[in-house]
Amino acid sequence: MNASTNEEQRQKDLNDWLPITASRKAKWWYSAFHNVTAVVGAGVLGLPFAMSQLGWVGGLTTLSVSWVVTFYSLWQMVELHEWVPGKRFDRYPELGQHAFGEKLGYWLVMPQQMMVQIATDIVYMVTGGKSLKKSADLLHPWFHDIRQTYYIIFFAVVNLFLAQVPNFNSLKSISLTAAIMSFGYSMIAFVASTIKGIDHHTQVNHGIRSETKAGTTFGIFNGLGTIAFAFAAHSIALEIQATIPSTPEKPSKKPMWLGCVVAYIIVAACYLSVAISGFWAFGNTVEDDVLISLDHPRWLISLANFMVFLHVLGGYQVFAMPVFDLIESYLVQRRNFSPGTSLRVISRSTYVCITAFIGICVPFFGGLLGFFGGLAFSSTSFFLPCIMWLVICKPKPWSFHWTASWTCILVGGVITILAPIGGARTIILSAKTYKLFS
Repeated sequence: MNASTNEEQRQKDLNDWLPITASRKAKWWYSAFHNVTAVVGAGVLGLPFAMSQLGWVGGLTTLSVSWVVTFYSLWQMVELHEWVPGKRFDRYPELGQHAFGEKLGYWLVMPQQMMVQIATDIVYMVTGGKSLKKSADLLHPWFHDIRQTYYIIFFAVVNLFLAQVPNFNSLKSISLTAAIMSFGYSMIAFVASTIKGIDHHTQVNHGIRSETKAGTTFGIFNGLGTIAFAFAAHSIALEIQATIPSTPEKPSKKPMWLGCVVAYIIVAACYLSVAISGFWAFGNTVEDDVLISLDHPRWLISLANFMVFLHVLGGYQVFAMPVFDLIESYLVQRRNFSPGTSLRVISRSTYVCITAFIGICVPFFGGLLGFFGGLAFSSTSFFLPCIMWLVICKPKPWSFHWTASWTCILVGGVITILAPIGGARTIILSAKTYKLFS
């Protein structure tokens, strides 16, 4: 009995220290801006590029279907967080363990979640450096000779300091700022693209980007992955909900879902406005980051790119929290390190440096979106929640939730198979002309 009590107390003490469960004081609006920060990220800037690969009909259809599918699967995750009375599944792998068993569930879910978190942080390293360089280049010609690599290094240095925020709930101010920035630069991209389109609409080609059959096919694959990347927040949904207090009378799912609904309304407004206006203005010549295609008014586009820089600083930390939680839990439980500031500083700084190094070596925004979007993001957002819903809740065959879940699984499965192929091809083509420092 004493051994069992001591173990329970040790686990409680660890949870009180780990970044996901250390504080449960969040409000419903925390859920809203955490989700906006996570969803309306770098992916929104790549949507016009995805439209150029899929065309008007294919692009808008894929975007709309993805919104509906992920909105439904997000609802499933919010419901499953406290499906077992008296227990909270605070982390994605914990829900996987309940659905598939202790070992299988952990190793089925954890690698996919970590791939999403780490891949997003790598892409954000690239986006932060790329956006800051664009912002500086627009301000003064002197900055043109400074390569993107050095901007990525600067972005990493700032994140070294931000990474020391102790827990998820402590990120609220950073996340709120990031959410405001994401909405701001989305609206700037929308307005500036619309003005550009009005001025040059007759000169724009809205056909599919590639002129060859192979290029068109791979482009479609990459476009699917880019859109899947834009709906990545499911990998931290349970972790966000874990910061909200819960009682039998007032379960956490009510404020969490209210925040999710508000966030998804903002997501729809941002995604459709940027995707449609960006593709309409530039057609099939749009860059993989629409802000790179925009040059005037210079001060406004510079501001928008700086807002992207500020947003991905916060977004990086939001996606990094589950990684920090996993690393610190492993070091304390398996390697017997003592929880404390030194452990936190060393482990988190190491992670930031590794993602910065990879981002410097592979800074191909469009290809990274497509590759990672299909490889892991479609799984954790599109169909893994639905599979767990079928296993845990066991809805009747051909009922609404049974049919909806299987539909989401099929949609996500197609993206998972096809998108990494297109993304890998885009990375290879971009790598042929890339120089690291010179």
